Order: sequence, then structure tokens, then C-alpha cells
Amino acid sequence: MKPSAWAPLAGAVVGVLETSDLPSVLTAFLRQTVPYSYTVIFGYRGTARPIDLHDDFPMAKRKIFVTDYQAGPYLLDPFYLASLRGVEPGLYRLRDLAPDRFYQGEYYRSYYAQTGLAEEIAYFVDLPEQSTLVLSLMRTERPFSQREFKALEAVFPFVASVVRRQWKTLCHQFGKGGEVSGMPRPQRDIVDDLGSFGAGVLTAREREVAAFTLKGHSAESTGQILGISPGTVRIHRRNIYAKLRINSQGELFSRFLRTLSDGP
Repeated sequence: MKPSAWAPLAGAVVGVLETSDLPSVLTAFLRQTVPYSYTVIFGYRGTARPIDLHDDFPMAKRKIFVTDYQAGPYLLDPFYLASLRGVEPGLYRLRDLAPDRFYQGEYYRSYYAQTGLAEEIAYFVDLPEQSTLVLSLMRTERPFSQREFKALEAVFPFVASVVRRQWKTLCHQFGKGGEVSGMPRPQRDIVDDLGSFGAGVLTAREREVAAFTLKGHSAESTGQILGISPGTVRIHRRNIYAKLRINSQGELFSRFLRTLSDGP
């Protein structure tokens, strides 16, 4: 975008700072930089349920992208997990943050594929009190080209400054202990949900392997992280399936989601 076009649009964004109009004006600015299909802005803080700060989904799509996501699948989302790790502020492609078998994993097949997206990229902006804002830009027709990505990356300093001003008190929307004020807290936080899935049936190591499998890690990636061989990981997976009386990763994913909804 040429400076002659950039300046008025940036001025419009600055003009609505700290008002309810800011999210829609900011997304209009981004769409002038590079066209895309949908926007969603989530606030994250630790293991709390994400807050939907803004989105422009049609009603038919919002259930998948927001309501279903907040109900549990966010726990396996590479963007959410990256916010927990504390990645450097910047613009990221989902595929660059995802585990090595993400696109073959059950989270992708059973949930993410329903979105119909060709690609999702997101700005990560750090905010006070260990909160993070993730502004996702989604395309349904085709992935973002390298040139388009670079154009959006170039405006990151401006976007980050606006976000830090607009949502500087985001942390206050999360209650004591990280839960979102006014929203039901998930049954357990991410550590318990993934680390204790299968407790009482699976061993501690099997629960770790189940967690990495759910996130989309291959046997090789899981083994590298846990310091065991890929063959040992596969043995653990067979034992997990046998103990849970399931036969596939799809059933493992379904059991995980059912655990979230059923409670401890």
C-alpha cells in the first residue's frame, strides 16, 4: 500500500482509538492492505478460556469459529498453544506454529477442516499481566502469498501500537486465577485437560503421549520432546487405545472432548 493511501486509513484508525468502532476500522485498514475473508480477535491469558474481542463472521460460520472453538477445541489450537509458550510478538502463519502432523491429526480433520479455510495467519501482540491478543486473518479462496504476508508484516508495528492502546486493560477481563469474568470456567485448565486425560486408566507417560498425539505430533516429534524412541511412543499409543477401548485417533479426540463436557 502506497503512503498516500496508507496515511488516511491509519488516521481513521487513530481517530477511533479507545472506542467500540476501533476493531471494525482496524480490520478495514488491514483489508485495504491485503484482502481476506474473515477476522477474529481473541484475547488469551494463561490457561483461561479465550475471549472473543471481535469477529466479522456471518452467523452461520460463527458457531464453528467461536462458539464451538471456545467449548474445548481451542485447547489444541496451535495459536492458543503458542500464546502459552509466549512467542515473540509478530505475524505468524498457522502452519509455521503447528506440530509436524497437524494437518493429518484428528483436531484438524474433525474440527478445523470444517472452517473451510485455505489459510489462517495472525498477529501476536503482548499485553500487560501476561495476556496476549491474537488477531487472526483468514482466507477461504487461497493462501496468502509471500508478498501479501510481507505487506501485512510491514504494518505490524502500527497494528501492535493500536492494539496495546485499545486493549491495554485486557487482563482485567480475566478473573482471579485466569478465568474469564462472567463466563463459565472450563472444567480444568490446559495442564489438567491434557496432562490428566485418562487419569486412573493411563500411566503418567501414556497421558503425556496422548496429549502430544491430540495436539498433532508424530511419533518422531513426541519421542524427541519426551526423550524416548518413536518405537516406544507407538507402543504407548497401542496401550492407550487398548486401555481406553478405542481403535483410532478419531475416537481418542472424541473421548477427549467428551471428558471436557462431562467434567472430572
